[in-house]
Amino acid sequence: MASNTRPLMTYTVLVVIVMLGLGIILAQLTRGYFINIFEQRVELESQYFITYLDRFTEDREVSQEELYNFSEQLNTGMIFISDSGERMIDTVDAVPVISKDEKQDVITRVESGTSAMNEGQMLDDIFYYPVNNSVDDINGTLILLSPVEALTNITKNIWLLIGFTLLLGLLVIFVIGFNVFSKYIRPIRSASNVATELAKGNYKARTYEGHFGEAGQLSQSINILARNLQEMTSTKGMQENQLEAVINNMGNGLVLIDEKGYILLLNRAFLETFKGEQNDFIGHLYHDAIPYTTIHETVQKIYMFEETVSETFVLPVNIDRKHLEVTGAPIFSEDRKWRGVVLVFHDISELKQLEQMRKDFVANVSHELKTPITSIRGFSETLLDGAMKDEKMLEQFLQIILKESGRLQSLIQDLLELSKLERDDFLLNVEQIEVQRLLNDLLPIVEQHAEQRQVKLHASVQGNTWIQGDSSRLKQVFMNLLTNAINYSGDEGEVTLEFQESENHVTIKISDNGVGIPEEEISRIFERFYRVDKARSRNSGGTGLGLAIVKHIVEAHEGTIHVESEVDVGTAFYVELPKKFTEN
Repeated sequence: MASNTRPLMTYTVLVVIVMLGLGIILAQLTRGYFINIFEQRVELESQYFITYLDRFTEDREVSQEELYNFSEQLNTGMIFISDSGERMIDTVDAVPVISKDEKQDVITRVESGTSAMNEGQMLDDIFYYPVNNSVDDINGTLILLSPVEALTNITKNIWLLIGFTLLLGLLVIFVIGFNVFSKYIRPIRSASNVATELAKGNYKARTYEGHFGEAGQLSQSINILARNLQEMTSTKGMQENQLEAVINNMGNGLVLIDEKGYILLLNRAFLETFKGEQNDFIGHLYHDAIPYTTIHETVQKIYMFEETVSETFVLPVNIDRKHLEVTGAPIFSEDRKWRGVVLVFHDISELKQLEQMRKDFVANVSHELKTPITSIRGFSETLLDGAMKDEKMLEQFLQIILKESGRLQSLIQDLLELSKLERDDFLLNVEQIEVQRLLNDLLPIVEQHAEQRQVKLHASVQGNTWIQGDSSRLKQVFMNLLTNAINYSGDEGEVTLEFQESENHVTIKISDNGVGIPEEEISRIFERFYRVDKARSRNSGGTGLGLAIVKHIVEAHEGTIHVESEVDVGTAFYVELPKKFTEN
């Protein structure tokens, strides 16, 4: 508010100073003018007084009373003081306006020589005029005193006029100043404040547009500018937010490098891949922040050939490895000036793994099919070459052919089963199952197999727990795990079946004290055709697909399966199933 009224106050003070100065000048000019007039008048009147004095002293033609009347008529008092200090004539009392104190002050000033002779002087409201003269051969000083009420009144009137004019001028200035301030200064200041806010980034600031003339045009232009800036900022902010959302939610890592090699931008996927923070990369040279030669070579090729380059490399992550494909492209401005490089990192680990699994699957299937087919063909050729005439050999070879064809059938059956489980339209026959009863139904079947292997089977399954699931598939799971445990326990081994229940889950533990599984191979036992002991697995009649089938069935029930094992100590499989799950 103070800054808004400062111009008006400045102009007001300036006008007051000018008016006061003008009043002082006019008062002084008026005072000087009247003093000159009084001096001329008193100087002229002094001649009459001198004449009256001569007549009064010489022939007494003029009486004391006539001198008083004369002084009263001219409103001027007369005092004659001889050089010896005697006051010979005094008619000041004829002028009642002049007091005794004022008369005495004038006499004192004249006697002390402060006032010059033949020159009018002012003392408050009294004008006095000392004149050297001689009366009846007596030398002395004639002092004429005249009141100047008119001068005082005129001075007062001048100051009243100046005061009235000043008040009127202040009122006019206030009205005009307020009008000018409202129409010109205020809109300009408002526009200036809005411009300041716009410079600070506050694009919502606006100014009033009700003004006219240039001020109105300025206000309108400022508001148009503010609206355009707000729209541009809003659009730019939305674009930046959209771009940031797209970049940060990309599944692939992204890095932007400027023309000098400094990293300007990266996304969340890159940080997750390379395990770092933004401060570790932003503002650093790429070859210092990313310590991988393949990436350095890729960037150098882009700088050298100015074209898109793709390379693959392996990124070690703890004990695992990630296969990454980095694709880099140069960035140019519209005038083909070099701006930098953009790198995109594709995680192709899953593709590599799938490709390797495909290769392994083809190789394993080929290998698994080759053995029984070779055996069947070899024994068939032997029989056709004459061995069938030997009944004993014929029976032996036919038994081998039957065994190998059964193995081949089992392998094909497991492959078809696994393929069926992996299909998107695979459905479970969900029903209410009493888990303890299901497990107890399997025990007589596996006990016979355990007796043949001389393995002791211990079961700890009590209670009545109901879950949702496919009973035939779950029997397949537990039968496979129990059979494997018995097969790998060895002679006089022990297999244990345990059951545990929680609020929402049941856990079935199948453990043995067999050969165990090496730690580095535990993560692979659920792969197709993977065998820890390949020779023994074949001898046991396994296809290498059982655990892969088990894993798919458990996951179809929204459960989990994991393994704990130690070489030459034993292995334990834990199957955890929910009591209820969402059926697809």
